Amino acid sequence: MTKICFCGISGNGMSPLAQIMSLKGCEVYGSDRNFDAGRDGKNRQALLNMNIKLVSQDGSGITADTETVYVSAALDENNPDIKAARALNIPVKQRSDLLAEVFHGYPFGIAVGGTSGKTTTTAMIGYIFDMLGQKPCLVNGGMLRNYEQLKGLPNFIYNEGRFCIIEADESDGSICKYHPQIALVNNISHDHTSMENLIGYFQTFADNTKGTLVVNGDCELTRNLKHDRKTTFSVKDPAADFFADGIKCLPDGVEYNFRGQTFRLNLFGAFNVSNALAAIAVCAEAGLDPLAAAKTLEGFSGIKRRLEIVGTTGRGITLIDDFAHNPSKIASSLSALKEYPRRLLVMYQSHSPFSAFNTGSEVAAEVARVLGPDDIFVMPEVYMLDKNVDKGISAANIVDAVRKNGHNNAYFLDTRENVHKFILENAKDGDCVVIMGARDNSLPDFSRQLLTEL
Repeated sequence: MTKICFCGISGNGMSPLAQIMSLKGCEVYGSDRNFDAGRDGKNRQALLNMNIKLVSQDGSGITADTETVYVSAALDENNPDIKAARALNIPVKQRSDLLAEVFHGYPFGIAVGGTSGKTTTTAMIGYIFDMLGQKPCLVNGGMLRNYEQLKGLPNFIYNEGRFCIIEADESDGSICKYHPQIALVNNISHDHTSMENLIGYFQTFADNTKGTLVVNGDCELTRNLKHDRKTTFSVKDPAADFFADGIKCLPDGVEYNFRGQTFRLNLFGAFNVSNALAAIAVCAEAGLDPLAAAKTLEGFSGIKRRLEIVGTTGRGITLIDDFAHNPSKIASSLSALKEYPRRLLVMYQSHSPFSAFNTGSEVAAEVARVLGPDDIFVMPEVYMLDKNVDKGISAANIVDAVRKNGHNNAYFLDTRENVHKFILENAKDGDCVVIMGARDNSLPDFSRQLLTEL
């Protein structure tokens, strides 16, 4: 039996692969610093339920009979597990190397890229394929609410059929490793790296695509990607191959018209109609009925931490937990919530000094543009996943920029504990409280705790 280790196993990119490899018959073990710190208890138990052994991330758990140690891009050579593996001459590979190996082992690969919306769209495609009896393998970067009853983490579907559907990450350039039959690019905007790098990565992704490239006709940068066979989707251009209009935001979702029929999604935000169209286009290119795909999506419950309603209090305060962490994601989520007549009280926690430095000014501009004068924006200090990295920028700089862009109701508080107190003191009956941020797995617990106290 092949024995493999995942270093950073609780991460959204690592955990689905660890579970799939366990189901494929490998002996899987792994480590995570969140587990060592007593965090992510639910993830820990879910992985144990999948017969995965968990060890401390101090190097002591790495055994000589391990064939490969897989690591996330966030880890460097100073990590104790990586040092231990090197000392034992065990190959150390990136998570994306294993994902490419799994992906290319299937006859028909579908890869989903894009700066925003790829997790939701990948999940939509996997859900449609599953519900329509195609028995896909799905590797996703978020938790599918439709599959929460399973014993493991609901961020994958495992079958040994024809189709493999993956979320392809552009942030580290690993999107260039995949050679799909169908590729989707949802959109391109500034995020983890320079625009020049991003466009280069996505063009390579397009060049590697053997069949159809599906692109967002409403995004100029995706439209400009070169490929011999392109299919477009749009909510603006009726000439697109897949077009939807008549979009109506409802109290519990959104409604739209597609090819003469009306469909609805149990998701907030008009932008999710674009995600749905992208999924429908991919399914149609793979040979499925597009109208059946649209109908199937009416049963899709969404992704955890994507405008997820944590609950509503007796005072009518609704608490939303959201993964948004770059300018376009933040703008999309806040714009979706502004479609409803409620005051917003938003906490945004930037997840790295690199992200804060590169996109802070754009985040500030979008926040000031979307929020109304009565809405409140608050930030704690930048979340430091790696305590050894110099901050480079403080969240206070972003808050100052929000104010300079014209939204004066913006505040910096040095700790999340102080933000917690601020929200409790300032939330009013009927408000919508929004907790935004990525990479910090304690944010959902923070949201749930707030809900009990509001």
